[in-house]
Amino acid sequence: MQIGDKCPQFELTDQNGKQFKSNEWIGRKKLVIFFYPKDETSGCIMEACSFRDSHEDFLQFDCQVIGISSDSVLSHKKFASKYNFNYLLLADTDKTVRKLFQVPGSLFGLLPGRVTYIIDLEGKICGIHNSQLNPSSHMKESLKLLRQL
Repeated sequence: MQIGDKCPQFELTDQNGKQFKSNEWIGRKKLVIFFYPKDETSGCIMEACSFRDSHEDFLQFDCQVIGISSDSVLSHKKFASKYNFNYLLLADTDKTVRKLFQVPGSLFGLLPGRVTYIIDLEGKICGIHNSQLNPSSHMKESLKLLRQL
């Protein structure tokens, strides 16, 4: 995916067992979709908590933050509950949505990639941040991109 591309339409289950349909959010809110490797790993905890701690900043931009990994709904429920997340975690257990967004892997494909996409109200990708080794940069770069819109 590249800047200017339309956000792929997808449906996934969130940590509460509810269906999330991307087409129901396009036009209602800007979306910050961050793909991360795995629940309960140090870098992913850091990244996810940085989005939680900046929740008010994202609200100012009328954004819905969404985290996606291939972990199960139950894993997401535990992860979200343990760290008191105030946004959605979606279970992409078969990696279909990761493939739709063309999220590259890292370390020769051994690790799922860590990429964040900013989607505007028209459903277009207006920002992409890819950094496997600097998890907390995703929140900072997302806010920076939103300020520029």
